[in-house]
Amino acid sequence: MKEAYIERLYECNRHAKTIQTAKKHIANQFPLDIEDYRNIGEMELSFIDQMVYRFSKLQDTMGEKIFPSLLTLLGESVKNKPFIDRLNRLEELELLEMQTWMHLRKVRNDISLEYSFNLQEVVDNLNDIFTLSETLIEIYEEIFSFSKQRFDFIKKSDLLS
Repeated sequence: MKEAYIERLYECNRHAKTIQTAKKHIANQFPLDIEDYRNIGEMELSFIDQMVYRFSKLQDTMGEKIFPSLLTLLGESVKNKPFIDRLNRLEELELLEMQTWMHLRKVRNDISLEYSFNLQEVVDNLNDIFTLSETLIEIYEEIFSFSKQRFDFIKKSDLLS
């Protein structure tokens, strides 16, 4: 369990760093409008794709792996608890705000519209992801910091140093 948790934290670190790197390369493109989107170059598009993909992966890994593992490591039973109960507990621990997480989840689900024929939806979704990726990374960093303070095995990990 501990090793798997460290591996998931490492994975999330990589996603967060890649989002930040991609955003540095496309920061001057945002916020996008429809005309900007139509004229985006291949290089910029590849960084946008990278940002979108990593946003999705970070959000998924946190929700599906990090949250239940963290609660289990804290000695809580999560096996039969619905996701909303897990979020409530993380909110009680002051690690996130449930409404913020649910909004991030909605944005993550809206990513599937990226290749929609409605260019306004595409542009709106990309602008949301560009802006909200910082919120997602902040939540991850809060979880990471909390985990590092609580668990010695994380402090001692070579993978996370």
